[in-house]
Amino acid sequence: MESKTPWYFWLVAALALLWNAGGALDYVMTQTRNEEYMAQFSEAQLAFFYGLPAWVVACWATAVWGGVLGALLLLLRREVAVQVFLVSFIAMVASMGHNFLLSNGLEVMGAPFSLVFSGAIFVISLGLYLFARRMTRAGLLR
Repeated sequence: MESKTPWYFWLVAALALLWNAGGALDYVMTQTRNEEYMAQFSEAQLAFFYGLPAWVVACWATAVWGGVLGALLLLLRREVAVQVFLVSFIAMVASMGHNFLLSNGLEVMGAPFSLVFSGAIFVISLGLYLFARRMTRAGLLR
């Protein structure tokens, strides 16, 4: 027997899509080097973004588009959202690992804001994975 879907499920799923759409916009604007969007960054920051190794860009793309797909799958109440959010989370951790541990990303981006925002991305990404897993166990995803 299928459980009635609680209101907060739809709220979380909709907010997940909005959040991840913002990440997708940032990714597209950065990768297409949109002049108006990229004008907010310093020369050092632009050099950092444009100099990312291909594997980091691939991880970033996987994290961003995986988040969008996971949110859409959540809205469709599909159990595969759990695995998609997990892959997105792992890819995000790999790209952040490069940006903050293997390169000078923290120095280039500026410590306070960059760390807080990256921390929020980490927590939300992990939270969406755990939420989808919990909703599967509750019988809300099929």
